[in-house]
Amino acid sequence: MSDYNPVTPQQLDEILSTAEILHTEAAVESALDDMARRIETRLGGTMPVVLGVMTGAIVPLGRLLPRLQFPLEVDYIHATRYHGSTVGRDVIWLARPQTPLKGRTVLIVDDILDEGHTLAGIIDECRDEGAKAVYTAMLFDKQHDRRYHGLQADFTGLSVTDRYVFGSGMDYKGYFRNLGGVYAVHPDHEGE
Repeated sequence: MSDYNPVTPQQLDEILSTAEILHTEAAVESALDDMARRIETRLGGTMPVVLGVMTGAIVPLGRLLPRLQFPLEVDYIHATRYHGSTVGRDVIWLARPQTPLKGRTVLIVDDILDEGHTLAGIIDECRDEGAKAVYTAMLFDKQHDRRYHGLQADFTGLSVTDRYVFGSGMDYKGYFRNLGGVYAVHPDHEGE
């Protein structure tokens, strides 16, 4: 990959030590509890297919699933608009769900709703595959006015400012997805 820029442990220490915590792990856990209650109320009797959008959904999906106390199936999807570049284009499917979606209720789970281009493509693909209803659950909702056609998630946990954020599934150059809270990169490091 030509865009690969390795980060040193010292650089990662600097990023984390100067980052601003936006939401603690306790706040994230509380938001997940609330999301699960709302999802169960709306989808509890539908036996949905829950699709995690890789790679960001690994953490939120793993934390959300045990809270959903109703029958559901789990699968994953991997789609990108970037495919090794920094310029987005059409959605490219790296992995499609193996569970048939025809006639099913689908819940798409991901870490963050930012501009929403990829999410819109995933929703369209699920509908093209015959899903009877498609819902979205994003642990974080980034606040800005660049949203694709005003796209909103059906279920969200917490809002984050329009900054480079990491933790709870979101990464900084591939690292820190495993952090329980959510952090914003210090403005001095945002362009790095």
